[in-house]
Amino acid sequence: MSETTHGPYTISTDPGRLDAARVHHWLSSDAYWALGRSREKQDLAIAGSLNFGAYATASGEQVAYARVITDGATFAYLCDVYVAPPARGTGLGTALVAAVRDHLAPLGLNRIMLTTDDAHGVYEKVGFQVLGNPEDWLQIAFK
Repeated sequence: MSETTHGPYTISTDPGRLDAARVHHWLSSDAYWALGRSREKQDLAIAGSLNFGAYATASGEQVAYARVITDGATFAYLCDVYVAPPARGTGLGTALVAAVRDHLAPLGLNRIMLTTDDAHGVYEKVGFQVLGNPEDWLQIAFK
């Protein structure tokens, strides 16, 4: 488990602190990439991932979330990064992504990947770059 702070927020990988119902509500109702995601699917995603929560230090209320899918040795995929509207504009999103990067750095991964339609600037602040050779990457898209 790791923990760091950013101003009035604590960022933690402690799975016992996650508010899974809140995370599901945020993602299924307000995140363009997860609209309509079922609670069952979200719970499975949480169970199979390394999860990061950001919490208001004073109250313990969860205010942000991110999860990582990784083998812990060569590759990681960062996804479901979400900051609740009242905490936006505080730098928490950047701090959350930096905490993910810093947590994964000692593992010696070859790369951390992500995809975003609208938050390139947040990720670039902590070292992410647009793919140099996107034509090398392939996918199967079921949706």
